[in-house]
Amino acid sequence: MSTTQSAGGKIRVLVIDDSALVRKLLTEILSEDPEIDVVGVAQDAYVAREKIKALEPDVLTLDVEMPRMDGLQFLRNLMRLRPMPVVMCSSLTERGAAVTLCALELGAVDFVTKPKTDIAHGMDAYGAEIIGKVKTAAKARVRSIAGASPPRAANPGPAQSLGFRASEQIIAIGASTGGTEAIREVLCRLPADAPSVVITQHIPKAFSGPFAERMNGCSALTVCEAEDRQLIVPGHAYIAPGDMHLIVERDGARYRCRLSGAAAVNHHRPSVDVMFESVAGCVGRNAIGAILTGMGADGARGLRAMRAAGAATFAQDERTSVVWGMPGAAVNLGAVEQVLALEAIAEQLMQAAIARGPRHRASA
Repeated sequence: MSTTQSAGGKIRVLVIDDSALVRKLLTEILSEDPEIDVVGVAQDAYVAREKIKALEPDVLTLDVEMPRMDGLQFLRNLMRLRPMPVVMCSSLTERGAAVTLCALELGAVDFVTKPKTDIAHGMDAYGAEIIGKVKTAAKARVRSIAGASPPRAANPGPAQSLGFRASEQIIAIGASTGGTEAIREVLCRLPADAPSVVITQHIPKAFSGPFAERMNGCSALTVCEAEDRQLIVPGHAYIAPGDMHLIVERDGARYRCRLSGAAAVNHHRPSVDVMFESVAGCVGRNAIGAILTGMGADGARGLRAMRAAGAATFAQDERTSVVWGMPGAAVNLGAVEQVLALEAIAEQLMQAAIARGPRHRASA
């Protein structure tokens, strides 16, 4: 990974979109921020390729659907030959979600969603989000395709022969920017008999379902978008729906998912803090927490609460994080027992599950 940003001065942005209106609106929105300089625009990938060479931008905003060469193919070429921070501009559709998740897998730092109607008004309303994500992207660690971890079938490694189903244990994972791929890396390394996993990733409502389906396809666990009052069982992972907090609630000897539309926490719904704090309160020392790459500090207080309740707590390290905001905040708050490279987290989660009770052998 490498961090790309001009030394001093403004963040240089190239806007790539086939819509003249969107190019104009994005240019106006981004130019309002004194720390950003839109150095050029391009209507397709071929023009963009030449402008990247001539203008040397720090960050690209890239439309998913473009003529001549689509955004995914352009991104694939870019991340192989000249890796740099990219923020995708996606539509809030099923296809838009699938393509955007693929773009994140290819190395895009983040994405913003275009409004379906009234583009001019909608883009203006998204101004703060777009500006914030461009600034975050400028500080991100960008990976090339050559250096990225390829998709893999579940490879539990040392944890393969656990032979128990930990009905009382819950693994809680929180992430934001860069988190869709970090979560994939962890889930793909967990064995089928892992403890129950609950996940909060900052993601829009239209994207959480396709994200869960994508994770289900690469993991030995059964991965789904959480439903209200859904029973939490071992060997399954539950992803918070976009725009709903995921809360773990005890129901006798069992746990259930509860969904809440309460106010955003740390500007997020779902919020990692909300999920972690619920796990701290009802699971206590039988929980294991991990905070992965992400901008901001959501999850730091909740992970501290988990640690205070006796849970094992981990954070992704700075080297392997796209943005070391959330993990760094948790470390600084004293919420983390161990800081780990991304590729080591799944094994340590399972080692913690082995070391902590209660557990029992699975029935034959």
